[in-house]
Amino acid sequence: MQIRYSANPEDVKRYTTEEIRKEFLIENLYKPDEIVSVYSHVDRMVVLGAMPVNKNLSIDDGIDVWKNFGTKYFLERREIGIFNLGHDGKIEVDGEIYELGNKDCLYITKGHEKIFFSSNDKNNPAKFYMVSAPAHVAYENKLIKIADAAKKPLGDITTSNKRVINQFIHPSVLKTCQLSMGLTILEPGNIWNTMPAHTHERRMEVYTYFDIPENNIVFHFMGQPDQTRHIVMKNFDAVISPSWSIHAGAGTSAYSFIWAMGGENQEFDDMDTINNLNLK
Repeated sequence: MQIRYSANPEDVKRYTTEEIRKEFLIENLYKPDEIVSVYSHVDRMVVLGAMPVNKNLSIDDGIDVWKNFGTKYFLERREIGIFNLGHDGKIEVDGEIYELGNKDCLYITKGHEKIFFSSNDKNNPAKFYMVSAPAHVAYENKLIKIADAAKKPLGDITTSNKRVINQFIHPSVLKTCQLSMGLTILEPGNIWNTMPAHTHERRMEVYTYFDIPENNIVFHFMGQPDQTRHIVMKNFDAVISPSWSIHAGAGTSAYSFIWAMGGENQEFDDMDTINNLNLK
């Protein structure tokens, strides 16, 4: 498990490109028959990737649960949201099996110990993208298919940001302790997400970008509004966004991304919007 500590925005002003990428960018989440994990001390969020090919994978593979969390098992005091960004696969949660197709999501509440991942076809494996947040209360596990997500069309073709926000782990869909997750799909010909730019001091966020066509990239913009920086993102990369940072992207083509939030509240519209002319 990689450990990422909190970064002071005053220090980030002086970071080189390499330092910014090392601090905030998460690459290579999907390795055959491995669990890849990154523990961010920003609101103690954990980002994981699993690509089972020849065997079932346990969520505890590659994690020293006691060393990293001081618990007996990973979800003893945590909740988790899981998206399948690959081909069809299965997740077994304490003996109950859930089938996930592409862009389907499973929410698992705290208190579940035995979690296994598998692909229906090893030649076309599933890619399970996961974000976990601390939790002090347990609700119910729920499988949410892409067709059942709450749809929220936003943007306009004239501003190159026409998109549909699919709310999965969200108060309008199900109860959670603090975790919120959703999937935004840009319409063809649109490149911008999350504009106008904003921050929300009460929550951090993690993005993962995918469905980026071959030989295309996304520029992820971050930093304080008057100290913006960027990170070049490739298909399936993820990025940590502290509460003090803007988080917006522009691609060389349309793409999709998953946002995950944790913090003081779950109000989707709780954001401090910045006028574009005030960005620097």
